[in-house]
Amino acid sequence: MKVIDKIALVLLVIGGLNWGSVGIFGLDIVGALFGGSASALSRLVYILVCLSAIWCITLFFREDHVERTAHGRA
Repeated sequence: MKVIDKIALVLLVIGGLNWGSVGIFGLDIVGALFGGSASALSRLVYILVCLSAIWCITLFFREDHVERTAHGRA
């Protein structure tokens, strides 16, 4: 797995946990940490999570090199 894939997945986990806290508790953790949901820093985090989601769509269409190597088809 590439470093950018791992970063994207970490950002998606952060986004998922944030949306879960909004849905369950009505608390926007990102907004609370960075000065409200309209602050520039919060918006940057939201944009990065969105870009991470778009990037992770590519994971559905990539072959896993490790799997091919394990089966002797590298």
